[in-house]
Amino acid sequence: MQGVACTLDLIHGSMSVRTTRKTYDPYIILKARDMIKLLARGVAIGQAVKILDDAVACDIIKIGNIVRNKERFVKRRQRIIGPDGSTLKAIELLTGCYVLVQGNTVSAMGPYKSLKEVRRIVLDCMKNIHPIYRIKELMIRRELAKDPKLATESWDRFLPKFRRRHLTSAEKSAKKRETITAKAEARKAVVDTNGDKMEVDTTEPPKKKKKVYTPFPPPQLPRKVDLQLESGEYFLKASEKEAKEVARRKQQQAEASVQRQAQRAEAYVAPEETKVATVEEKRRKRKREE
Repeated sequence: MQGVACTLDLIHGSMSVRTTRKTYDPYIILKARDMIKLLARGVAIGQAVKILDDAVACDIIKIGNIVRNKERFVKRRQRIIGPDGSTLKAIELLTGCYVLVQGNTVSAMGPYKSLKEVRRIVLDCMKNIHPIYRIKELMIRRELAKDPKLATESWDRFLPKFRRRHLTSAEKSAKKRETITAKAEARKAVVDTNGDKMEVDTTEPPKKKKKVYTPFPPPQLPRKVDLQLESGEYFLKASEKEAKEVARRKQQQAEASVQRQAQRAEAYVAPEETKVATVEEKRRKRKREE
């Protein structure tokens, strides 16, 4: 129909397209190339044929080199799909694109404007930003687009603003310094009921001493062989080493058995009993009190 010829080489595992004399659209060769890319990424033939339409474009997003840790990569890739494919379905409904997650790539088909949104959602998800935030933003934009009064206004006041919870070490230290200075200024500004300023301890806490920089590395710890050379164990025969190890184990067992026996013997130690006064002692005590 489009006048494009296709050659499938099963020996080399390649596929090529070329124009023919019946080709009337010069741009169709690039569309045919995109179709081969989609087929290589596992897109169904019925879906991949839609790329030949002028209103449909495709984008293959590479996500394999964004996250180094394999387990973290698999978790974030699964986050794009969601439980039972619910997140992927929501992205397709809001953007009007066909999205397929396959291996280290994400294939998307749809209008040009929607492909930008899909790419943004996928890349943000791989950077540990959940897709639900972008999905919520797209839902709000869709509702705002229905109101003709807001066509010339800015939508920033309606869109949610999500702040980062995880701060870098530099941001944490800067925030800590700001709080310390704010507290110091608040203490200085405190005025007594008489109008006199209260005495505030403005002494700074003692700073930690910085370690003296030395270009030399720390001294190397002795190896196991060095310790054996010092103790003379290195020159012992195999039988002597084994006998020494057996003696050491027996000594440890003997010490452990002594400790266990001491713990068991504690349960049989009689408690100290309070001495009860006899009748004679009680009489003497009464006479003393009288």
